[in-house]
Amino acid sequence: MKIVCKHPTAHRDYEFEEKYEAGLVLKGSEVKSLRDGKASIKESFGIVQDEEIFLLNSYIAPYEGANIFNHDTKRDRKLLLNRKEISRLIGKTQIKGYTLVPVKVYFKNGRAKLEIALAKGKKRHDKREDIKKREAEREMEKALKKNMKY
Repeated sequence: MKIVCKHPTAHRDYEFEEKYEAGLVLKGSEVKSLRDGKASIKESFGIVQDEEIFLLNSYIAPYEGANIFNHDTKRDRKLLLNRKEISRLIGKTQIKGYTLVPVKVYFKNGRAKLEIALAKGKKRHDKREDIKKREAEREMEKALKKNMKY
C-alpha cells in the first residue's frame, strides 16, 4: 500500500467517529499525477449531493506528459462507496456538527483509494486536553526509561 498524501491537521482538528475506504473516480492524467505523489487534500472535504458523495477542493497537480488532455486540478471527484455506507453517511451528515474529512489518499492493489472519516470538529479546550494527555504520557515514558537504566 503506497500512501500518496495525508491530511496534515485532521487528527488535531477533528475527532473521528467512523472511517471508510472509498474509491475515487479519476481520469488517466490524475492517476499518473497521483503515482508521482503530486496531490494535496489539506483543504478538501466530502459532501453529499443527490445520494452520491463527492470530494471537493482536493488538488491533484497536472501531469506533465498529458499536454492538452490534462485535467482540471481542483475538480469535484466522485467517491465510490456501498449503498449502505452512503445512506449511513447521508443520515449522519445531516446531524449538526458532523462532517466528512478526507484522511489520506493511497494505492491499494493498483487502485486509488481515499480514507474518509465521519468527524466532529474539536473545540479549543478539547485540543488543550489532548496536548496535556500527550505530554503526561511522554513524561511517564521518560521516567520509566530513567528507572530502567538503574
